[in-house]
Amino acid sequence: MNKKNLTKRILLQLVIYTTAYLALILALDYVFNGVAIDWLDAYLPRAFFSLFYPNTTGAAAIIYAIGVAVIAVFGALRADRIIKKANTALDREETKYPEELKPLGEKLAELKRDIKRNEQARSFAEQQKNDLIVYLAHDLKTPLTSVIGYLSLLEESPELPPEYRAKYAGIALEKAYRLEQLINEFFEITRLNLQSVPLQKSNINLSVLLLQLVNEFYPMSEAKGMTISCNIPSDIKIYGDADKLARVFDNLLRNAVSYGYTNTPIDIAAIINDDCTVVRIRNHSDEIPKEKLEHIFDKFVRLDSSRHSETGGAGLGLAIAKQITELHGGNIAVTSKDCRTDFLVSFPLIKS
Repeated sequence: MNKKNLTKRILLQLVIYTTAYLALILALDYVFNGVAIDWLDAYLPRAFFSLFYPNTTGAAAIIYAIGVAVIAVFGALRADRIIKKANTALDREETKYPEELKPLGEKLAELKRDIKRNEQARSFAEQQKNDLIVYLAHDLKTPLTSVIGYLSLLEESPELPPEYRAKYAGIALEKAYRLEQLINEFFEITRLNLQSVPLQKSNINLSVLLLQLVNEFYPMSEAKGMTISCNIPSDIKIYGDADKLARVFDNLLRNAVSYGYTNTPIDIAAIINDDCTVVRIRNHSDEIPKEKLEHIFDKFVRLDSSRHSETGGAGLGLAIAKQITELHGGNIAVTSKDCRTDFLVSFPLIKS
């Protein structure tokens, strides 16, 4: 049934119901102002009418009004139900195709769904781009302001003692390095989004790669009284880009040290399953809430409430780790329970 015929049918139903309601109202008018009132007046005590009105005429008018009101409410509800039913039918109506055209109809329906999905993806991508611009401006402003502030202080105060000049120059340099780190993160996540990063793959000794990173993190972990153990068999190898994979584990180790409790161990281990190599990085820290775990690898997500905490960058480290891992055909996941957080990174086995 097409929309035109369906509309005619609904209008016809409304006319029929309206006519029936008018007929019922006329019947009530006759009954309550005529036969019924006379009969009730003859056989019922006067007290009955006083429930509505002191005299029979007033009582008849009130009873009649009640009857009309009940019918009006019923009619309105019925009409509303019919209209809603019509709208639903019009919204959900599917075109009927002859048997031989059903495959074409299915393809058209799938095309409509694809168009809708593409539109949603385009809208999401546009929102991400806007978010990137906002976060870029927001995160770069803080260290840049500090750099300008301390350098201006040095320029405007030549009489400052040498120790203060050295201190302020050191802070400005530290903030400049911070600025460089943020810019590199933004550039890297943009390149990874475009899937244009060339991978220079080779067989990598996993134990050697991780031990090098552990040594680099010694000053940072030592400052918090942490120990990092690396229990990786020396014969485990993975196939990938050494520099890119080093960035993955660097981000995960930095996260483990930054958010881990002081004077606690960080444990790195690896196992080989049937079809993949799994690397686990475990630290002891506050349990990550479930709602944050679900979005921990999204861009600009940080574990702490402040995006400018000393514990992290722009909230891109884990997003970068995830994208690099997936570029290698792998997977990354996280669990957090009983003050223990495990990051699990898996890579396909090297086929001999």
